[in-house]
Amino acid sequence: MLLVRDLSAGPKRTTELLEDLHPISSRTLMGRLREMEQDELILRNNYGGLPRRVEYELTERGRRLIPLLGALMDVGQALGCNDCEDRRESAGYYCDFCPARQGPLEFISEPELIEPIERFRRPKDDSIVLL
Repeated sequence: MLLVRDLSAGPKRTTELLEDLHPISSRTLMGRLREMEQDELILRNNYGGLPRRVEYELTERGRRLIPLLGALMDVGQALGCNDCEDRRESAGYYCDFCPARQGPLEFISEPELIEPIERFRRPKDDSIVLL
């Protein structure tokens, strides 16, 4: 589900996923990505070149899991596991599925439509809500 969460904002390279999912090992990550690719939840785009450039993105089937993330967040909030304002203060941003976040979550199928200035990396947040 963490991979679905991270890929819901758009395609990501392997190194970006490793940074976002720290402390996951590269071996574990690659295994999960292969399994998700076999299950047709993600698409692996190999752009070749040196250094090798590979991006992963959610397929339509994978995007069907996104409402589940929202439902898990709702349950966590109902149980008082994660307060949005506390997260905003400690991490400096709302999570991607937070109702307090400005604007809807949009999916962009064409990576070239995203201007480089709009691509920013959110601060690392290693906290995980356990239910």
